[in-house]
Amino acid sequence: MTFEQKIMRLEEIVARLERGDVPLADSLTLFEEGTALIADCSGELDRAEQQVVKLTKGPDGAPVEAPFASGEEAP
Repeated sequence: MTFEQKIMRLEEIVARLERGDVPLADSLTLFEEGTALIADCSGELDRAEQQVVKLTKGPDGAPVEAPFASGEEAP
């Protein structure tokens, strides 16, 4: 399942749980599936964040790539 498919499935689960018409046993199953999807997506986002590179302007005005520091905000 792709990241986008996981997000779509998570949105479906949230919508069903918010309606409140799902039996308790099914709600628990959906909740477990949702928490697993959140963990998967969070891991994928963490890996993507580690690959992000910020572009800064070098002394000559040309772009220079530098690692994007964790906790640093984008301009």
